[in-house]
This record gives sequence, structure tokens and C-alpha cells, in this order.
Amino acid sequence: MTSNTPIYHHGNVEEIAEDLFMLRGSIKMNPLLRITRNMGIIRNGDELSLINPVRVNAKVEAQIAKLGQIKHVIRLGCFHGVDDPYYVEKFGAQMWAQVGGTTYTVPKIDNELDSVAPLPFDNAEIFEFAGTTQPECALLIKRGTGILFTCDAIQNYGDYSYNNIAAKILMPFIGFPRTTIVGPIWLKYQTPKGETLEPEFRRLLGLKFNRLLAAHGTLLKTDAHAAVERAVNKVFEKKE
Repeated sequence: MTSNTPIYHHGNVEEIAEDLFMLRGSIKMNPLLRITRNMGIIRNGDELSLINPVRVNAKVEAQIAKLGQIKHVIRLGCFHGVDDPYYVEKFGAQMWAQVGGTTYTVPKIDNELDSVAPLPFDNAEIFEFAGTTQPECALLIKRGTGILFTCDAIQNYGDYSYNNIAAKILMPFIGFPRTTIVGPIWLKYQTPKGETLEPEFRRLLGLKFNRLLAAHGTLLKTDAHAAVERAVNKVFEKKE
């Protein structure tokens, strides 16, 4: 039986580069707030990998099917995973994730994500955040000038589209301004008491990328590395 998770407001599939696609959607956090959520799609031959999966309606699912066969589900952050079972069960996709996450324990992990294991597409690498309370990673696609896929650690808000009205009003006041940020709630819960994750974000800045697609917010089409560096400097109180 296929998991029947809710389908929330979402858009259509958008091509962002050759064999790279995205879909903007949303998720209901509580009775008042519905926030933005993004899915990346990577095509390798006729195989598709879904990054931070978002469940969609039948019309948009057909759009995805025209791109290729859904073969892989890739979870970059432990707090995302509500729609993973749907794609694994319906399409028989392989589940890729880091071990140790406790928020979503299904589907079972078929392939462990780490910085050395092979991926279902080439010219890419996984960046693992070390020292966090729960697993989180980022995916770097090295094509062209580079695009970084993140989950909650790094987010970008060019606007507040796909948030409901309540969320649009609240976002600037709860730590989510219209810019590139280190996720404040993520940072609070992922940082062990008395420690800092600053070295991990400095290490992340060693990657080369010009674009950013986070699991929340909007696609940052250019100068993403500089934007992420500003965000890291700000949260760790470093002057540029």
C-alpha cells in the first residue's frame, strides 16, 4: 500500500540547468502556518533522483514521469522525509540517507550517504556536517559553475512565495529575513550544548558553487557562494 501523505500547494517542474530541475511546494507546520518547501530533480540518462522529495498532484507527477524514471530518493536532512515513503513505495525507488536520524526512520536506507560512497550520478559530492546532534548533509553538483543543494542548514529567501499569509507576516520576525541565512531553528537544535558548528560552515565554504537550492525558500541563481559566506559571517559574528 502506497503512503497517503497530504499534498500541499505546489508549482510545476522547472528546468534550472541541463538535466537539473526543481519544484516549489509547501508543507503545513501547524494549523496556522504553511511554509515553503523545495524539491530538486537530477536526471542521469533515464533515471531520476529526487532531492528533498515533495509529494505532488497527479498532473505534476506526470510531468516528472516525462523526464524519466524515479529511481532514487535522496534525503539531505533528518527533519525532512515525510514524503519519502510515497516515492519509494510507488516507484520502487532506492532510499539514500545518512544513518542515525531519528525523526524519520522509514523507509529503510538502501544506500548510506557519506562523503566517499558513490552517488547515482557523476560529477557530484556529498558534504557531511560533522558534530551535529542529528545528521545533515549538502549535495554539490559540479557541473558548470556549481550548484549546491541544501536542506535546513542553509536557506535562501528571495521572496516569501509558497508561504501562506500568516507565515509571510511572521517570517521576518522569527529569524527568516528575505536573504540567504543559516537556518536559525536548525542551528539551535543541531548544535551540541557548549559547542559551535562554525568550523563546519567554514569547511562548507571550501566548496565551489555559484547557485543554491535549499529545501526552503527560493533558488539563488548567481553569487551563491558570496551570499552563503555573508550568512555564515553574520551568524557567527564575523566581520567581512
